[in-house]
Amino acid sequence: MAQENFTFTLPDLGEGLVEATVLEWQVAVGDTVERNAPLVEVETTKSAVVIPSPKAGRIVELHAEEEQVVPVGDPLVTFAVEAAADAPQAGIVGRVPDEEARPARRVRLRPPSD
Repeated sequence: MAQENFTFTLPDLGEGLVEATVLEWQVAVGDTVERNAPLVEVETTKSAVVIPSPKAGRIVELHAEEEQVVPVGDPLVTFAVEAAADAPQAGIVGRVPDEEARPARRVRLRPPSD
């Protein structure tokens, strides 16, 4: 099987947070990790959380140093993962509408009349 690189970006941690500070890496370059294994501990303005590994693979690169502030969506870590030729690729679940559906009912708000 061939290997391919997968870069994991800092996910949206909720509640409108736009960045997080890397507190401690739980892995190092060259480590092999399983899916859902502890990857990195980050701190936001609201809490400190441990982000699990989204994939199983070997750590190729850590894109942030400890105590570095990382914006949501920026690269966090790159994995080398096994790429199976017959593995299904991620994609959209369901169907994308061709055109915007019209609302079945419209509500008009009017100020109260005195």
